[in-house]
Amino acid sequence: MMTRTIFAAGCASLLTACGGGDQEHGSRTMNYPETRKDSTAGDSLHGTYVADPYRWLENDTSAETADWVKRQNAVTQEHLASIPFRKDVAKRFEQMYDFPKLGGPMRVGQLYFIWKNSGLQNQSVIYVRKGLEGADEVFIDPNAIDPKGTTTFSPLGASTDHRYLAMGVNRAGSDWQDIIVYDLTTMKQTSDELKWAKFSGAAWYKDGFFYSRYPTPAKGTELSGAAKFQKVYYHKLGDPQEKDMLVWENKENGDLYVGVGVTEGEEFATLYVSTGTDGFEQYYHDLRSGGMPTPSTKWTALQTGFAHKTSIVAYEPKSDKLLVMTDVDAPRYRLVAVDPKKPAQEAWQDVIPQKEELLQSVSTGGGLLFADYLKDATTRIHRCNTDGSDMREIQLPDLGSAGGFGGERGDTFSFYSFSSFTDPGTIYTYDYATDKSEVFYRPELTFDPSAYETEQVFYPSKDGTKIPMFIVHKKGLERNGKNPTMLYAYGGFNISLSPYFSTSRMLMLEQGGVYAQPSLRGGGEYGEDWHKAGMKANKQNVFDDFIAAAEYLIAMKWTDSEHLAINGGSNGGLLVGAVMTQRPELFQVAFPEVGVLDMLRYQKFTAGFGWVPEYGNADNSKEEFDYLYKYSPLHNTKPAKYPATMVMTADHDDRVVPAHSFKFISALQQAQQGDAPVLIRVETDAGHGAGKPTSKIIEEVADKYAFFFQHTGVTPQFGMKEAMKH
Repeated sequence: MMTRTIFAAGCASLLTACGGGDQEHGSRTMNYPETRKDSTAGDSLHGTYVADPYRWLENDTSAETADWVKRQNAVTQEHLASIPFRKDVAKRFEQMYDFPKLGGPMRVGQLYFIWKNSGLQNQSVIYVRKGLEGADEVFIDPNAIDPKGTTTFSPLGASTDHRYLAMGVNRAGSDWQDIIVYDLTTMKQTSDELKWAKFSGAAWYKDGFFYSRYPTPAKGTELSGAAKFQKVYYHKLGDPQEKDMLVWENKENGDLYVGVGVTEGEEFATLYVSTGTDGFEQYYHDLRSGGMPTPSTKWTALQTGFAHKTSIVAYEPKSDKLLVMTDVDAPRYRLVAVDPKKPAQEAWQDVIPQKEELLQSVSTGGGLLFADYLKDATTRIHRCNTDGSDMREIQLPDLGSAGGFGGERGDTFSFYSFSSFTDPGTIYTYDYATDKSEVFYRPELTFDPSAYETEQVFYPSKDGTKIPMFIVHKKGLERNGKNPTMLYAYGGFNISLSPYFSTSRMLMLEQGGVYAQPSLRGGGEYGEDWHKAGMKANKQNVFDDFIAAAEYLIAMKWTDSEHLAINGGSNGGLLVGAVMTQRPELFQVAFPEVGVLDMLRYQKFTAGFGWVPEYGNADNSKEEFDYLYKYSPLHNTKPAKYPATMVMTADHDDRVVPAHSFKFISALQQAQQGDAPVLIRVETDAGHGAGKPTSKIIEEVADKYAFFFQHTGVTPQFGMKEAMKH
């Protein structure tokens, strides 16, 4: 959900939420586990009493909840096991997924760190080579450390002298992170180990680094409890964590995210303070004259309040200016130069003015700036000098998504990756002097992605707004109105969905399926105005955009309601939950994954408080309660014929707690009037999605697409040249 990033008194009674076909409500063909209803649970909000009979499922560590999960999973697995081609789907996906994958490289001095997966390893092994042409040696093998494959390692930052590297360690999919340090002269782990970090980096300064952490949570609240009062500390190498120096804290508001960065030459420390997913405050401190910041340091304000997004990109020593990316007077963003001695906004000077396209980010490397633009949801990269002169576009292989290019001031080249819906990701080297790219690594696949094509269309939403949508399919596919189709979107948090590769998607396309990805309002594809058009009271625009995408696909004969599935995760899970409760007849299959589904209580758990700027808070005002209550999937699940649904969550998701999914499926099973199954799949030892081991990915994809094929009336044929049969 976040990039930094982030339920009346009365008499108790036991009531059955759902069960066999002889009950008043529920599918006539499924026997769901009994779910206790608590008639005493609920809240009075702004004059309206809202019952919450499944609130007991919020206690995800209780024996009763564990038993409920076990029984629900058993019913789900029984249904999945009845699908005759489920094992064939798993086997075919494993074949397709079994190709070497490479990530990185990440350069630290003369060392290059490369992530390699031979094909089916649970986690990629981190290798290191000395010099670009050196031999690869194992640096960290997560599979040897954790045979279950649920522990991940991610780089957080290297020291200025390139001797030390801080790594984040996440276990079982949790956002909680330990920070460890490696000495790169010996390739050995040091004694430094820091606990209870979350959404943190490691910003090196002198003989240590700044990082963000929370107070140690109370026992039993680690996964579902709301983390409060994030603080910034400085850790000196070799010291135990209890000696770390407090740098910044806010004692009044525990719902703020905070972090400190350091410019490349250790000239400035930068401080951001954020409510979560809206704007953030930006400050800086001159380390050259002011030395180490302390709790009493008076930071210089660059941007106060949370109405805008202003962030320091770099310090340019030649001009003695801070390079700052901002949406102030520029909803599609611009880069400005700021004199650190005169930071007032009226003195800001444009380096890269706002353009028609969205400026997603700016990076530096080799004395150059690299501007990452988004045009109709596809990447464009421009380079220029640090004063904005000599701006020119870098030629990319095709229309798709690219990332990389940045580096240190003295670098002569950098790496970048390019991918699309049908390109799994090629890594290139880019020479700063010659402006030329060369292939560094291109994977060899077990299937032919050139057999597929992508087109982009623009369709009208309910209010007439034109929405772009990518449609991916086999070349020559007939628009017969019955193609099995997966409609996927996100629509929120200023996040842009550009073309990206997915092996599981290729599994569907191979069978003659269609993949559709609209760029809904609420995302960042066209800047802050596009984002704001889909947040808070405007959230219904996002749902209307998605519904209009489905209607367009049907009108253009790509598919029909009997062959249309919808999918989304996290905020996209909310999207799926909302549209399937608003228009249940429009879809055949629904996959709400790790979704925010209880909009009246989401802010009370883990990182949920950070989403209030995006959604609003039902506790704050009647206005916010009214619009949240109107679309909250949990509270709008009424008796109806719902599509075949598989709600997907994980027991260690401490971003969007599984209680959202638990409560929603309980209400859905009670309300289902049709024959289609409405089930929940709860993954164990997994979290919000990142870092999932390959073994679990294969199982999850097999279950998901077997369910998709079964309930869109498709019998998949797994010979590469065989046509799909309906």
